[in-house]
Amino acid sequence: MIEVRGLGKAYGRQMALRDLSFQVAPGEVYALLGPNGAGKTTTLRILATLVRPSKGEARVAGFDVTREALEVRRRLGLVNGGMRVYDRLTGREVLSFFAGFYGLEGRAFREALDWVVGLLRMEETLERRVMEMSTGMRQKVVIARAILHRPPVLLLDEATAGLDVFARRALLDFVKAYRDLGHAIVYSTHVMSEAEEVADRVGFLHGGRLVYEGTKAEALALGGGSLERAFVQVVQEAA
Repeated sequence: MIEVRGLGKAYGRQMALRDLSFQVAPGEVYALLGPNGAGKTTTLRILATLVRPSKGEARVAGFDVTREALEVRRRLGLVNGGMRVYDRLTGREVLSFFAGFYGLEGRAFREALDWVVGLLRMEETLERRVMEMSTGMRQKVVIARAILHRPPVLLLDEATAGLDVFARRALLDFVKAYRDLGHAIVYSTHVMSEAEEVADRVGFLHGGRLVYEGTKAEALALGGGSLERAFVQVVQEAA
């Protein structure tokens, strides 16, 4: 579902990504792990067609992110920490508005709405205005907006930032449920405990380079049962 080959991105003289390559299969959560500034967000922005790479190529669901950006967007959902929705609209109005971008109207919208409400257990948000919602409710609306068209690829960039323990738990449970539907997910975070819970495979980013890639079990074995220890060990060796 996702193929990244030799990807590089420069901002002036600063290289944010250097020769990055990885793949994500259907029904797989790939955790892209690294500290702030490692290149995680740049990678996801390239996959989401928001930033053009300086070199290399990336494909989402078989479509090139540079030459076929519109086709990529039709098959992609994106959620990052701090995303906002319109305060004065109800949850239903927000989702109805964004459904229009995907051509979901009438019966198609109602069916999509029923599906996403059931998946996220968000019945209580539909008739409530966003300004009256808790942080967790708002995040459910953000996620619903991203997956209303049932994209086969989902990108999550620090999606639990600012969430309380209950909202964080709901999001992690959603990630596993969406993966089990056969979708490909990139889960970008610097919180190792989250990756330990949801990831099938992990990639460690440091200085814009992929310095380690393996299954979660392999990474845990490397770190003596701790993904954080494995990450620190690999990054220290790379540095």
